[in-house]
Amino acid sequence: MNKPFLEPTAKSAVNVRALTTPRGLGFWLVEDYAVPIVAVEFAFPGGATHDPAGKAGAATMLAGLLDEGAGDLDSQAFQQALDEKAVEISFHADRDFIGGRLRTLARHLDRGGELLRMALNTPRLDQEPFERVHEQMNARIRHDANDPAHMAGKAWRERVFAGHPYALSAEGDLDTLAALTRDDLRATARSGLARERVVIAVVGAISQDKARKLVDGVFADLPATPELVEMPRAPFAGLGDEVQAIDLDVPQTTIRFGRPALERDDPDYLTSVVLAHVLGGGTGLSSRLFREVREKRGLAYSVSASVATFDRASYIYGGTTTKNERAFESMDVIRAEILDMAQGHIGEEELDKGKKYLIGSYPLRFDTSTKIAQQLAHMQLDGYGLDWLVERNRRIGAVTLDDARRTARRLFGDGSLSVTMVGRPTKS
Repeated sequence: MNKPFLEPTAKSAVNVRALTTPRGLGFWLVEDYAVPIVAVEFAFPGGATHDPAGKAGAATMLAGLLDEGAGDLDSQAFQQALDEKAVEISFHADRDFIGGRLRTLARHLDRGGELLRMALNTPRLDQEPFERVHEQMNARIRHDANDPAHMAGKAWRERVFAGHPYALSAEGDLDTLAALTRDDLRATARSGLARERVVIAVVGAISQDKARKLVDGVFADLPATPELVEMPRAPFAGLGDEVQAIDLDVPQTTIRFGRPALERDDPDYLTSVVLAHVLGGGTGLSSRLFREVREKRGLAYSVSASVATFDRASYIYGGTTTKNERAFESMDVIRAEILDMAQGHIGEEELDKGKKYLIGSYPLRFDTSTKIAQQLAHMQLDGYGLDWLVERNRRIGAVTLDDARRTARRLFGDGSLSVTMVGRPTKS
C-alpha cells in the first residue's frame, strides 16, 4: 500500500555516500548542484550532560561563544569576515551533543571552511563576548522564571530525573552561570570537541574530493579523543496518582505528564512512535487526546503527546493548559485514554491514519540542503546507517494492528504517569 510512496521518497534522499578522508574522518555526502550552496552539519557527542558539577550551562555558553572570535580575529572581525562572504556559521548545545552548521555559496566555501576551522580549533573566548553571552543567558532565565510552561517542564524534569544531569536545564540557572569561568569553557571545548566521535554531513554543490578536503581542513586537527565520563542511564521517578503541584496565581493550569518509553534500539520502538502519534501527535487534529480533551469536552485549546528519546532515557511526554477548575478533569481524560490504549483498544483506522501521517510528513525533513544535512547528522548520532532513509518508512508501514496492541501494553503499562501542574488547580 505504501510502496509507491516509499520508492520516490527514498530516491530523493539516498544519493548519499559514506566517505572517508585521507586523514581518516568519516562523513556522509550528498552532491546536489541544483543551487550553488553547500551546507555542513556536524555534532560532537557529549553536550550539556557533561557540564562540570555545579556549572550547568557550560556547553550552551560555549556554543554561544564559538562564533564570537577565533584565531587572530576578535568577535567583531570574525563577524565581519562572515558577512563579507555571506557565510553562515552557528553552534548549539543539546543534552547529548554540541552541534554546529555551516552554510555558504560554493564559491565562498574555502573561506567558510577556514572560518569554521578557526572557530573549532582556536576559539578566543574573549572577556567581552563572554560577559555579553552570559548576560543574554541570564536574561532568558529571568524571563522564563515566571512562565508557566517553562516552570512546568523544568519542575517535571527535575522530579523525573532527580540526581541525573538530565534533571538540569541545558542553559543552567543564575547560580551555575555565575560560577562559570572562561577556563571552564576552554576545558569543555578540550574535552568534547574531538574528531574521534564527530558526525558530519555535507550537502550541496561540492565534489567528493573537495568535500574530503573540506572535512580534513576543518576537523582533522582537533584532539583525537574526547575526555568524557560515561554517564549512567537516567532514572524515571514520580509515577503514580500523586500530582506535583506548583502554586502560581494565574487563571489556567499548565500540565506536563509522562512515563517511560521504549529505547531506540528496541524492536518495537517505531511502533511506539506510531502509538504516541495516535494518542496525541502530529497536528493534533486527529489524535485521541485532541478529540477527547478539546472537541468533545472543550477542556483545552491544545493537547499533545510524543516519544522523546535521548542517549540515556526514552519517555512519553505530553502536556496541555486548561482552566484551574478543570485541570484534574483534563488529567482524568488523558489517563483514561492512555489506559484504554494500554488495554489494546486501538482501531484499524486510527492506526492507518497515524502511519500515513508519519510516512507522508517524512519528506518535509529533506526539502532543503540544510534540512538534509541536519537529518543525516542526526541519523549518525542515533546510530542509524544509510539504509534508514528507506527502512524507517518501510518499518512504519509494516506495523500491524497486532503489533500496535502488543506494543501498547508494553508502552502504556498500567497507565500510570508522572504529572506536574503549575497554576491553582482545584478539584470540583
